[in-house]
Amino acid sequence: MKILSNHRYALVTGVILALIVAWIVNSVLADRIAYFNLGLARWVHIVAGVFWIGLLYYFNAVQTPALAAAAADKGGPGGAGIAKYVAPRALFWFRWSALVTWLSGAWYLGGNFPGAFSLGLTSDPVSSYHLIIGIGAWLGTIMLFNVWVLIWPNQKKVLGLVAATDEQKAVARVIAGNASRVNFILSIPMLMCMASAFHGLPF
Repeated sequence: MKILSNHRYALVTGVILALIVAWIVNSVLADRIAYFNLGLARWVHIVAGVFWIGLLYYFNAVQTPALAAAAADKGGPGGAGIAKYVAPRALFWFRWSALVTWLSGAWYLGGNFPGAFSLGLTSDPVSSYHLIIGIGAWLGTIMLFNVWVLIWPNQKKVLGLVAATDEQKAVARVIAGNASRVNFILSIPMLMCMASAFHGLPF
């Protein structure tokens, strides 16, 4: 069955199933269009964000330590297979899901976008929603910058996707690794803010 044997078919099937569920639910609601548009933006933002942050955690908690262990194991198979077959695919989903997460977040914010990016400081009193969601949005923006400006261009050198000397690869490895680790750190307060905008901070 192709749906189960190919990840692309499985992804498309999941999207179609979600849209069917949304259509069924919205068919019984009075204000279908407004609710659907807001719900669609939130859904895309969450799915893309799960892809992005999930891969970020995979890189930091699994792949990077595994490659370090493979390099230290002189009699082992090494990390060439991961670098050749896994990392480029993971980085494809990583960088594009980061962009879709940010764009769908902006879509979901809608008219709240200026208030969020001004951290609610333009209203009197300060909007708690804009302040909390704005901190999360700024952290996400920094993380998106790191993905496209620091991580991906340098990973292309490390993986041999663009020509680079051994010295350039060594520098690129440090830059990409540090930027990824910064994103790993920033993701934790970012997720706290995203989850707390309506419900309050957990302390």
